[in-house]
Amino acid sequence: MSKTYKVEGMSCGGCASSVEQAIKAVAQQASVEVKLEGGLVTVSGVEDENLVKQAVEDAGFTFTGLA
Repeated sequence: MSKTYKVEGMSCGGCASSVEQAIKAVAQQASVEVKLEGGLVTVSGVEDENLVKQAVEDAGFTFTGLA
């Protein structure tokens, strides 16, 4: 099951890569798709939203919850 979250502060490919790597660092099985336009991050394979939130915030971005 996948969930899409709103993440603020991403403005380039490097930002997208940082978010993807941060999530995969805490959940190696995760599938992550980042769409800069709209600031959307879709994550499959991670049921714990708090895990995603913490990874995004540790990477320096603002997690605002489900999109």
